[in-house]
Amino acid sequence: MAGRWDIDQAICVSHTSKENTVLRSGISPEKVFMVPNAVDTAMFTPSPNHLSCDEIIIVVISRLVYRKGADLLVEVIPEVCRLYPKVRFIVGGDGPKRVRLEEMREKFSLQDRVEMLGAVPHAQVRSVLISGHIFLNSSLTEAFCIAIVEAASCGLLIVSTRVGGVPEVLPDDMIVLAEPDPEDMVRAVMKAIDILPNIDPQTMHLRMKRL
Repeated sequence: MAGRWDIDQAICVSHTSKENTVLRSGISPEKVFMVPNAVDTAMFTPSPNHLSCDEIIIVVISRLVYRKGADLLVEVIPEVCRLYPKVRFIVGGDGPKRVRLEEMREKFSLQDRVEMLGAVPHAQVRSVLISGHIFLNSSLTEAFCIAIVEAASCGLLIVSTRVGGVPEVLPDDMIVLAEPDPEDMVRAVMKAIDILPNIDPQTMHLRMKRL
């Protein structure tokens, strides 16, 4: 297919996505441009009420499929709950891997600490995000994770797998990156919990407005 693409220009959402497009399609790099996804920061604002850190809430909003790392969550969530009795998870999303998460919740008796919301309409995403302190993204592949931008705009500290274009999305001090490996993801969550007292949601939001 190389050289057969009858296009004048192409737009990708990250430098990694651009490199993959050029390699796989044979399109000249001069025809491919990078324009990152954006977030409407007027829609994704932090909670007006300061959240106490007496209980730390980690939010996951994702399609519960293999590519989005749902199997990683099955291993990461019980270990984080074991290490931190004051941590609770809210999981929004649906998909074929939902049953594995529900089985995990039953196996480790985490019904009170892992809330399964099912599919979350986009209009309700902010209301879920602002109930948490940390947003966890476990994707195995990603061109650009718009969900982490929305979460950061709401003032959440981000923990994400270091895949695809994700490292390009946010400044280093707004995200803790991990390899797509359960042990490394648990380490990243531990680091995020340690630095959480230094995170000011309103400051995060203002920074997102300027990005």
